[in-house]
Amino acid sequence: LHSLGLKFGIYSSPGTVTCGNYTGSYQHELKDAQLYGYWGIDYLKYDWCSYGEIAKDNSREELMKPYFVMRKALNQVDRDIVYSLCQYGMGKVWEWGETVGGDAWRTTGDITDTWKSMSDIGFSQIENAKFAKPSNWNDPDMLVVGWVGWGPRLHPTRLTPDEQYTHISLWCLLSSPLLIGCDLTRLDDFTLNLLTNDEVIALNQDPLGRQATPIIKQGNIQVWMKELEDGTKAIGIFNLGDETEKYLLNFSELNLSSKLKLRDLWRQKNLGEFKDKFETLIPSHGVVLIKTL
Repeated sequence: LHSLGLKFGIYSSPGTVTCGNYTGSYQHELKDAQLYGYWGIDYLKYDWCSYGEIAKDNSREELMKPYFVMRKALNQVDRDIVYSLCQYGMGKVWEWGETVGGDAWRTTGDITDTWKSMSDIGFSQIENAKFAKPSNWNDPDMLVVGWVGWGPRLHPTRLTPDEQYTHISLWCLLSSPLLIGCDLTRLDDFTLNLLTNDEVIALNQDPLGRQATPIIKQGNIQVWMKELEDGTKAIGIFNLGDETEKYLLNFSELNLSSKLKLRDLWRQKNLGEFKDKFETLIPSHGVVLIKTL
């Protein structure tokens, strides 16, 4: 895998069995960590699953305990392994994920390929924003574009094209881990474009590691803004309504300069210079994703 330029991830649980009913790491954490190092593992997703049967209660101490144990084991292995905690946001994990040595942590339950699931999860990532930074990533779950499924029977995502643009745009603005959840052997041109637009991906990979926050909520419109390392801003204008809407963005509401040059990141096209405001049409459940220059 490494010879192909790929990274190698693995999945386990602090419980006796994983969510798929395979053997977990309980009481074998060091042996498993050593084996991960021997295999050249780069990424460990450590999923709570059956550990709920072991934990004494839902106190923060009990929520943290199994993740401390595996972190200690990983520290004894001579390999840099990304440690991704998965316990569905219990106990506000974003407040203590760094303490147990996590690099990323799931903030929600499982996503599904519906507008309600994706939008409910994505647009609720607000309280955790201040905890996001390099090697401390809030994870609102995988991307549900392309051919997806939870088992052998896959289906095309139920998200509309505009909903998929919203999905990728929002996850990139959130500095979320971008975990492709589809069958890569069945990528069509549209899905490939979603996953490989370098200017959109650059927002996600920005070294500053800030997470966007909503600055404006006006009817069906939400405007999220992310600070970038070079001092520019990325702005997502989202329409959560069921009809196309015209929206006038006043720069003063974002505390921005009165004169701005803007670039459309999905179209990879400079839009020109604007004074005081920017007017645009946003399709239902869609987004206009722009960046200041």
